[in-house]
Amino acid sequence: MIKFCVRLVQRWLPEPFIFAIILTLVAAVLAMPICHQTPLEVVDHWGGGVWNLLAFAMQMSLVLVCGSTLAAAPVVKRGISLLAAIPKTPVAAIALVTAISALACWLNWGFGLIVGVIFAKEIARKMPTIDYRLLIASAYSGFVVWHAGLSGSIPLTMATPGEALTKATNGVLTAPVPISQTILDPHNIVIVLVVMLAIVVTNSLMYPKKDIVSVDPALLEEEAPAPKPQPGSLTPAQRMEHSRLLSWIVAALGFTYLIYHLGWGGGSFDLGSVIMLFLFLGVLLHGTPLAYVHAFTTAAKGAAGIILQFPFYAGIMGIITGVGASGISFGTVLANACISVSNATTYPLLTFLCAAVLNMFVPSGGGHWAIQAPIMFAAGADLGVDPGLTGTAIAWGDAWTNLIQPFWAIPALAIAKLDAKDIMGFCLIDLVVTGIVICSGLLIWAM
Repeated sequence: MIKFCVRLVQRWLPEPFIFAIILTLVAAVLAMPICHQTPLEVVDHWGGGVWNLLAFAMQMSLVLVCGSTLAAAPVVKRGISLLAAIPKTPVAAIALVTAISALACWLNWGFGLIVGVIFAKEIARKMPTIDYRLLIASAYSGFVVWHAGLSGSIPLTMATPGEALTKATNGVLTAPVPISQTILDPHNIVIVLVVMLAIVVTNSLMYPKKDIVSVDPALLEEEAPAPKPQPGSLTPAQRMEHSRLLSWIVAALGFTYLIYHLGWGGGSFDLGSVIMLFLFLGVLLHGTPLAYVHAFTTAAKGAAGIILQFPFYAGIMGIITGVGASGISFGTVLANACISVSNATTYPLLTFLCAAVLNMFVPSGGGHWAIQAPIMFAAGADLGVDPGLTGTAIAWGDAWTNLIQPFWAIPALAIAKLDAKDIMGFCLIDLVVTGIVICSGLLIWAM
């Protein structure tokens, strides 16, 4: 079964950018008969949507780059090296990489996505005969819990007060939903823990007994750190660039604001707070402004795929949300199909599955929010479903099919120097196992 999935993906899965183009064409072709739209209407919806996620794309890029930069801080890397020395067998290494990646992704998706791969590469240095494909797949598989974690964009958006929340949900949410009812709800915590355990066990059992593909040593080479000038030759400008005091001051400013904002200021722990936390923590741990700039510049390369592909996925979102002369949209048809066969118990499960399908076309929490929030929260309210459960179901659906949607694997693959087809066969097995856990958890929560 494992070999079949690996061969299937290697044969049929194209490069992620090509995948985005194919999904664009599929969405356009389906929208015409399903929504009774003309080709010109579909093209207009696509072009009109291309730039609709610019602000969110910038947020996602910063989450990724700031998380990556923090993972590259010397003290973090030393901790990773010490952890990498713990496992003594390949199976133990696979299990530990999966657990560390999942925990880190729950804390912050950008940090976890990168630190997991960095940790996996350090494991490969210490254990060069380990199967490198499964090792990187294990590091990426932990990403499945990100949207149920502290950087989940939908739960954090629901926790952010303002007129935008009410408008996005068609007046259903007039007050913010605290993360105690989404991310930190005991039901969600249990689902997260069981999913983590499931992928640790599954990835460990997938370790091959033969035909192991070990790492090419060239893939483990790292860029040389920025050179440090001799103390006596520093110019005034260089002294500022290498000043720890400046890093301490700016970090103190950032932490002071966050403490005030989240405490006395009455603010919420939203996506901006997550970005600021990891930004200033990274500045502090890198020691000097120039060291942080160098690490940030290196990490920014991993955001190239997001920058390139987000406009295309925003265009797909335009097709799915676009309303032509017929008065209906693709997203509405899909959402209403879920609603029509739902009751209070099955609604969260069907919401999850609807989000999972949409995620193949729009792998963006912001995109899901734009498409599903106006419809799903209203329907959930009519059925008496708690809005925290509805939002969490959407979030899980968005995260789940990332296991086979290669968009978010791009930064990790760039660091690992592999292709999506090298790891997605293993992730397909994880998709089935975690799907059973999540579906069961949402049904129990609804009951």
